[in-house]
Amino acid sequence: MHAFDVLGDPVRRRILELLAGGEMTSGGICEVIRAEFGISQPAVSQHLKVLRDSGFATVRPEGTRRLYAVDPVPLREVDQWLDGFRRFWTPPLAALATELARGRRERRRDDDRRTP
Repeated sequence: MHAFDVLGDPVRRRILELLAGGEMTSGGICEVIRAEFGISQPAVSQHLKVLRDSGFATVRPEGTRRLYAVDPVPLREVDQWLDGFRRFWTPPLAALATELARGRRERRRDDDRRTP
């Protein structure tokens, strides 16, 4: 399965977001995903399987529990692919940051002028 096919699913993206915070048990993941998406435990397990099989997540047993974590290698590959497109959004974001900083400076100056 292609990386963007994996990442194109909102449930799998949410699972990766959860795992970005650190290892989680399959039960913990299921609890959050079932609450947010209203899908069954077997459906969550299928999403976890896709993430494992595609290399985006790792799993390790700890007693009777299964702990999932993000595997950063496929994400680095996606990042490298996106690198060819960053030129489309990096300059506008830099310009936005400049404008935001300018606005903050002007507000501070206005506040300083008003302060007796």
